[in-house]
Amino acid sequence: MIGSLPSDVTNAISKDEIANLPIGCYEGDICLVRTPQDVERAREDLSQERFVGFDTETRPSFKKGKNHSPSLIQAATARTVYLFRLRQESDFELPAVLLGSPDIVKVGVGLADDVRALKVIHPVEARNLLDLGAVAKGCGLTQSGVRNLAGLFLKVRIPKRIKTSNWAVPELSPAQIRYAATDAWICRQLFLRFVDIGVIRLPAS
Repeated sequence: MIGSLPSDVTNAISKDEIANLPIGCYEGDICLVRTPQDVERAREDLSQERFVGFDTETRPSFKKGKNHSPSLIQAATARTVYLFRLRQESDFELPAVLLGSPDIVKVGVGLADDVRALKVIHPVEARNLLDLGAVAKGCGLTQSGVRNLAGLFLKVRIPKRIKTSNWAVPELSPAQIRYAATDAWICRQLFLRFVDIGVIRLPAS
């Protein structure tokens, strides 16, 4: 259920205000899923969560009309951010289970676009998604992108530079890994903040 904005929360933030905020960066545990052991670790951890931060990364295209498929799926729990590289069919196994789970809410921004792009390369079925951008719009905000929301509600700045890097490279750089983890983590943090201030009202368990 969507609530309303508290009176002490502003409903807009300028580029200059964002530029003056401290950088927000995930400093916790990151698992770049490579082995069957990594998959089982992620499966066990994700199964303990009710809410998981979710995002994807896609190699940018600089030619009009040319689009690339997603290269990475990120899922953030309370303990770890898991990064799934999408290079072969088996890489989709656990992310597809996560997306299709009716028991775990996947929270993020622009989730419909993420799922639409994933369906081009794998027949995923998505259930129980919560788009925080849509929640923001439902509260009357016109700024619904993840960076604006992070500035408004978490008072941090998420740099964009790494976003336009090549996510299809054979080995991700440490900066790419940290950036990708931050994107999923910040979505989970935004969700928790929305719950804390009453913008999202959870049903009684």
